[in-house]
Amino acid sequence: MQNNETAVAVEEKEGRESYFASLDVSKIEQSLEEMMKAGVHFGHQKARRNPKMDEYIFTTRKGINIIDLQKTQEKIQEALDFLVGVKKSGKAILFVGTKIQAKELVRDLAGALQMPFVSERWLGGTFTNFKVIRGRTRYLVDSEGMLARGEFKKYTKFEQMKKMEELEKMEKRMGGIKNMADLPGVVFAASIKEDNLAITEAKKMGIPVIAIADTNVDPSQIDFPIPANDDAISSLRLILSYVYKSIKEA
Repeated sequence: MQNNETAVAVEEKEGRESYFASLDVSKIEQSLEEMMKAGVHFGHQKARRNPKMDEYIFTTRKGINIIDLQKTQEKIQEALDFLVGVKKSGKAILFVGTKIQAKELVRDLAGALQMPFVSERWLGGTFTNFKVIRGRTRYLVDSEGMLARGEFKKYTKFEQMKKMEELEKMEKRMGGIKNMADLPGVVFAASIKEDNLAITEAKKMGIPVIAIADTNVDPSQIDFPIPANDDAISSLRLILSYVYKSIKEA
């Protein structure tokens, strides 16, 4: 089972269609006007401003930090160029989005691009103890294969129930990375704050990081920060649409 099939299964279960399934990439263009419409420029309140984001803040209106969209556009292009390079190298792009607003979009994007993802709580050691994690994901894949072939029928009904419960829990926790055989070539995080554990592990292992940086975070730890609103679904959707288009066209 591929990662995109996992995402499709989730969509069918939830009775919804992936946002990217019907997205017309020909209509996606990077423009300041589109970013303004999506609210990409709205940051947090001035009191929550991280000084290290100053270079990306255009002004403050009614106590709200306003992000400089020209710099956002520049940073998005840098990030996209790097992503395309990773895609062409054959390495995986791991999408991480554990924030409530980002979960579905990250699953949809990863499924559409057949890339690994993490949308639930980050499992400690995913990178730093990858050998152990890989052993667990192999077990999950093998067990799902046994289930598909009807090999669970040799167990009692109670044992079958327990195995099904185990697989459901494992699928939720690591289903998005079960086919990731090696460490990814880059991590794309939807939020620096919420996805900090993944970012920290990536940095320890020398894995480049691209992340959306709102005005309340420190972007200095990120290789390719994208200054943007990480709270509004419209903002996340637009930025991820840029990612989708670039990688599909690559």
